[in-house]
Amino acid sequence: MSYDGVGLRAVLRSAAFLTAGALVVPLLAGCGSDEKPSKPLAGQDIAAVTRDKVASGGSLTWAVDAVPETLNTFQADADAGTTRVAQAVLPSMFRLDANGRPVANPAYLESAKVIETEPRQVVLYKLNQQAVWSDGREIGAADFVAQWRALSGRDSAYWTARNAGYDRIEKIERGANDLQVRVTFSRPYADWRSLFSPLYPKDVMGTPDAFNDGARRKLQISAGPFKVEKVDTAKKDVVLNRNPRWWGSPAKLDRIVLHAVTRDQRVSALADGTVDLADIDVSDAGRIGLAGSRQGMGSPLRGGGKTSAKKLRSWALAHGFGADEAKGGRKELGKAISRYLREQQELEAVEVRRSLEPAYTQLALNGSQGPLADERVRRAVARALDREELAKAVLTPLGLPAVPVGSHLALSGQAAYADGSGALGAQDTGQAEALLADAGWVAGGPVKEEKKGEKAAGSENRKGDKGEKKSDGGDDGAYIVGEDDKNRYHDSAPASSGERTGKGEKDEKGEKHRGQGGAPGAYAPQGTAAPAGAVGRPLAKDGKALTLRFVLPSGPGSDTLNTVAERISAMLQRVGIGTVITKVSDESYFKDHIAAGDYDLALYSWPSSAFPATDARPIYAKPVPAADGSVNVEQNFTRVGTDQVDQLFDQAAATLDEDEERSLIRKADSRIWAAAASLPLYQRPQLVGVRKTLVNAGAFGFQTPVYEDMGFLKKGARVPAPAPEAK
Repeated sequence: MSYDGVGLRAVLRSAAFLTAGALVVPLLAGCGSDEKPSKPLAGQDIAAVTRDKVASGGSLTWAVDAVPETLNTFQADADAGTTRVAQAVLPSMFRLDANGRPVANPAYLESAKVIETEPRQVVLYKLNQQAVWSDGREIGAADFVAQWRALSGRDSAYWTARNAGYDRIEKIERGANDLQVRVTFSRPYADWRSLFSPLYPKDVMGTPDAFNDGARRKLQISAGPFKVEKVDTAKKDVVLNRNPRWWGSPAKLDRIVLHAVTRDQRVSALADGTVDLADIDVSDAGRIGLAGSRQGMGSPLRGGGKTSAKKLRSWALAHGFGADEAKGGRKELGKAISRYLREQQELEAVEVRRSLEPAYTQLALNGSQGPLADERVRRAVARALDREELAKAVLTPLGLPAVPVGSHLALSGQAAYADGSGALGAQDTGQAEALLADAGWVAGGPVKEEKKGEKAAGSENRKGDKGEKKSDGGDDGAYIVGEDDKNRYHDSAPASSGERTGKGEKDEKGEKHRGQGGAPGAYAPQGTAAPAGAVGRPLAKDGKALTLRFVLPSGPGSDTLNTVAERISAMLQRVGIGTVITKVSDESYFKDHIAAGDYDLALYSWPSSAFPATDARPIYAKPVPAADGSVNVEQNFTRVGTDQVDQLFDQAAATLDEDEERSLIRKADSRIWAAAASLPLYQRPQLVGVRKTLVNAGAFGFQTPVYEDMGFLKKGARVPAPAPEAK
């Protein structure tokens, strides 16, 4: 699950980082002769220039959510910051290109290919002869062996987050010389290219003590364009300095500082120069855009400071101040407005670079209980949704392509992408109503009066509704969509695309799952009106109304998902399905609700992967009973899976024919669509606030950042206008 740029391999392995995710591959087979490869819906936006236009020297300060708890990407508490460090300072055999497809990293590899398939698969790595660790030692087989032994899962003394792929290795040995590494697999592994990215030195991987504790706050040996200088928890910084032993193109920057800044402080940090680069929310992007156009700069502080508090409050609300900020008196408001106007002037030096993240937002349907345990009801929910309308609501105001996502397992541009949504069918109100009728839900049917504490026919696993907040005059923060006599639609532009990651653990039901994250979510305030339009008569069965519990977080940056949740609820209401939207705290959203199965409907995101046969399997695996009586759901929080989907993933992971693997992945995706438990909606927007003089950095899209090329534009140099995209 994804929030702020956390990648799929990061989520599953806790390595973190969406844009590259430590994934890669050389020599991908092309698509079939009759198949036209897909293209990314949006390209990079990084102010790309050639290296000769980048000044040498300088320091880049890059906002992160928190100082990483560990610098070991293979530990459970690794995060996005962990992977940014790893990408800048460690070898990665492969990296992603702009199309989300893996390519060999020439800084470390001359070649890597399968040289034998019988009796065992053998991969031969030929390393770049210049590649050395910062202590002067050559990168070689000993490092590969140490990482394999640490991550193979055979020694429980290593506290690893995941061992996928490494558990299939039988042996690793030196090749014809020190620059060759032979890896022999015990069984075929299609995604062998995902391994050893990043690659740690044997000093970190060689013993359990070194693995568990040796690289949490320091990384003494590295082999990238930068090296870790220090982790300063007091200043909330990770400082990376240029690596003097780097053999590639020298880093343009002297240093990169990863500085922890909360989301609500980032626009201020960009304004005062505390940071140069930061992922931002939609509202902040709008504010930066206004500064760049010099709109809305007129000051209400006129007339010798006699402007009334009422006028100041009105001005503040019109310029994006929160309700709490606008409550102050005239003096306090005047100070806040002065600070805002000063920041707006400073923000003229900042711009927004935008693309689409390699991740998609989905509607998750909990199929373990209640009405959604019936596939017909889940399919009816899916057929009631207009996914194109939802994509437009989020992406069109941002000037980004509003195309619904057609696959659970890849995004447009990636090799495995194909639109499999036809297995479920397009939006069709009549079909949705027919499916509900077939499942026994009757329009206008009798509903028994609920006794105190009795719930409608939705999620049963309430557990006291942990983390839900009381709201004025409300009931645990819940409201029923449509119970408003105004019957209007809130059609405001989304104000956030931010989504954060929580961590899972064994829940109160005994269900087991890996550490994952949830989306920030959307909460529509009590009394929010339902959208106008045709409303179907409420449905009932066995005396219970068909009402689904839509659980969403309530933290900052929830406006985008709020908009999406409102529209989804309105679409469902048209076919007679009621929804109760419940806000919960961000802290409890994942652990107490998504992972615990305490929801009917939820919105959160999954990143895409270049290796779906390995990385996506746990997300869609069929839940199975464990020996202790619990249910092992892995990362399948919808709790819907089939043996056939599992088999297709296993077959895809075991074939060395890339065309066959792609075909199997697409078949698996079609069957996931047919199960109607996870409904991809839209690719997430990627908005980055950047100092205008910073180049080769910004909204990276799919592509792994090239840290050595980042820097500040030389005086007199210009960023070329982007080439028009081919139609």
